[in-house]
Amino acid sequence: MHRAPRCLMIGLMACLTATEPGAAATPPWLRDLFPSTYRPLPREDTLIVHATILDGVGHRIEDGALLMRDGRIAAVGPHLADAKAHMIDARGRWITPGLIDIHSHDGTYVVPITATDEDASDVSELSDPNAADSWIETAINPQDPAFARALAHGVTTLQVLPGSSPIFGGRSVVLHPIPATTMQAMKVPGAPWGMKMACGENPKSEDAEKRRGPTSREGEIAFIRAAFAKADRYRQAWGRYLAGQGTQPDDDARLDTLAAVLDGRIAVHMHCYRADEMAVMLDLSRALGFRIAAFHHAVEGYKIAPLLARAHVCAAVWSDWWGYKMEALDGIRENAAFIDAAGGCAMMHSDSPFLGQWLNIEAGKAAAAGRRAGLDLPPEHVIGWLTANPARALGQETRIGTLEPGKDADAVIWSAEPFSVYAHADMVFIDGAVAFDRADPHRRPRTDFELGRTPPEAP
Repeated sequence: MHRAPRCLMIGLMACLTATEPGAAATPPWLRDLFPSTYRPLPREDTLIVHATILDGVGHRIEDGALLMRDGRIAAVGPHLADAKAHMIDARGRWITPGLIDIHSHDGTYVVPITATDEDASDVSELSDPNAADSWIETAINPQDPAFARALAHGVTTLQVLPGSSPIFGGRSVVLHPIPATTMQAMKVPGAPWGMKMACGENPKSEDAEKRRGPTSREGEIAFIRAAFAKADRYRQAWGRYLAGQGTQPDDDARLDTLAAVLDGRIAVHMHCYRADEMAVMLDLSRALGFRIAAFHHAVEGYKIAPLLARAHVCAAVWSDWWGYKMEALDGIRENAAFIDAAGGCAMMHSDSPFLGQWLNIEAGKAAAAGRRAGLDLPPEHVIGWLTANPARALGQETRIGTLEPGKDADAVIWSAEPFSVYAHADMVFIDGAVAFDRADPHRRPRTDFELGRTPPEAP
């Protein structure tokens, strides 16, 4: 009872963080204001047999079996048995880990897009070049049909990012594309936030048009330095307070996110195209003390592939998007393959609700370009561009991305070799539950938006 008056004086959010100096070990930037309510779909233990398995670790198992028990991978190998598990004969088919879309705008850049969304999109908050206080999860529309389409094409996890007009776009969120009424019911429990940053043409053009912030690349760097310097002072002030020294600082939602980045609790996902800009950002991140998990788009990543590998920074790329703006003029189809060949972390991403349905084909096209250039890229290696590598960039490599015992049972049964244009996702499992079944109309989710419309035939 004695806490109520003080909560009224200092504000509820601050009160939840600490009531007395040194009383809380958790800084304000780690509060989850919109906690996950995700629950796995109904499931049963399942044994899939006689499949070709790409486990995401680099192995290809012919006539292999996958056992999923209690929502986890129990075993993977050539010969498995479990008399109590439901058995699926996948003879002639392939199994991979569930695909991960590291860069999605599903739920915000909704399908179909309306004139209202075009004029005032939920993808980006454009009132300021620093929108670090915005959380994209508060804009998610779970009824976006793009989620169901991604699921039907093997995607089991996706990171929804803010757009690239602000320099600091705000926090990302990691979701499972399952049927839900709320974002919280899709939100992956325990998945860390990311923060979207952008460099180059998009933010400088937006700011020049609106006369609101930096209008040049050098101006962007100066803006970033000033913002992080302020956030570092804020972080140190909170550190002193939580150690029992000094007064409680005022809570600042914008500085909270930037402080969490400096604290190593939130990794940066950075929109960048040109090789020179990525090199500058790598130096800047080292100087200011923040971690870049991945450069997104990274059209010129191949030019600095060894540098990216040494920095342990992933590159999320397209297979062949090129030439649609000045930054993209040097795009090549071998980009992902050359980054990979240098020992780097290559990933495919969508950035589009439509491309998000064809990530397996994106990887297939990128690998084919690499093979034409003389690189050895078997399917058991390429699958990591869609599974293990994005899991690593999300900080979820201990949970998802590979078919290894103990990990979440996210898996896909494909009708054919998964990088073929003829391949379909026959069944998609999330946490061991059937989230999509091409053969069962009752397990092909549709959103409320599509009610009353003739359902499409299974592909």
